[in-house]
Amino acid sequence: MDALSLSLLRAAFIILLSACGYFLVPFGFTPALSGGVGALAGILIVVFEIRLKRVSLKRLMGAAAGSLLGILGAFLVSLILERAIPASLNTVPFLQILVLMWMGYVGLLVGATKGDMLNLSAFGGLFGAEKAPKQVFKVLDTSVIIDGRIADIAETGFLGGTLVIPQFVLRELQFVADSADPLKRNRGRRGLDILQRIQKFTDLNVQILEDDFPNAPEVDMKLIELAKKYDCSIVTNDFNLNKVAQLHGVHVLNINELANALKPVVLPGEIMRVFILKEGKEFNQGVAYLDDGTMVVVDNARRLISKTVDITVTSVLQTTAGKMIFGRHDDRVHATHDRPSPEKGGHREGSPANMAGGG
Repeated sequence: MDALSLSLLRAAFIILLSACGYFLVPFGFTPALSGGVGALAGILIVVFEIRLKRVSLKRLMGAAAGSLLGILGAFLVSLILERAIPASLNTVPFLQILVLMWMGYVGLLVGATKGDMLNLSAFGGLFGAEKAPKQVFKVLDTSVIIDGRIADIAETGFLGGTLVIPQFVLRELQFVADSADPLKRNRGRRGLDILQRIQKFTDLNVQILEDDFPNAPEVDMKLIELAKKYDCSIVTNDFNLNKVAQLHGVHVLNINELANALKPVVLPGEIMRVFILKEGKEFNQGVAYLDDGTMVVVDNARRLISKTVDITVTSVLQTTAGKMIFGRHDDRVHATHDRPSPEKGGHREGSPANMAGGG
């Protein structure tokens, strides 16, 4: 249905409710007041319908289930109140309405909040149109929160889905922030600041999860059990957690692996400009570093320490610790600069945007 037809339908609905109020005159009001009440009710219903369209099916189902459970609990409590409290001064009816509204409201909010955790595939494809991609939820561990790069990634919009922060991770962060060691205390407070920054991103859904696993004493094992329970990913930069989680069949998103994957591609034969920082381990070698920390080992550059030189890339080695670039400087081909270049080190020839420098 197009926007014009939908607007006409909503207007007709409001006018119909207003006419019903005007002619039926409920509550003993005057016809004009009854018509106004009908129009106001129609407007509120339309606003509710517009807001409802933005809610996912999972949240709708969670809200409905939470409301029904709340109303059922309120009904049971009302039966107890009728027997426990003498019927005087309308106390019991008031308490019954109070409990009904309280439990219904709480059930609605809790059900809507936890609705995203529902697994609709358990209904045998009945809600196939609402299927979400796998690994929607991403659980953050303590190390990646303290690291801080997760906030920069989230801010760019590349991190989709819902970020889940377990309560036991928050407790560990608070414990670190309260440490007597100044270094640990600063790390913990940095992690709490990063969480506050992430929660301010309006286009990112962040949830605090209360689930705990008493049988798993260590936080790493709690994270693995949580990821298994909700079939979600763990976001970390902890090497040991990465390996243990993979052994348990849990999907891991490692920030360090992402950083290595985003390093500029360098091919053998290309020309780079680098700042020789120190001598290498082998004879007549110099060592330089790019801005991202990549080590560049340069043959025939030991005498060029503290100078900016042009080199030819000979090979690139990818290791578990990162990437290493090997190159060679030839006085007959490459230029030598007595002072570091103003760009903090260097660039690949013909591409000023790709900077490399002494680190």
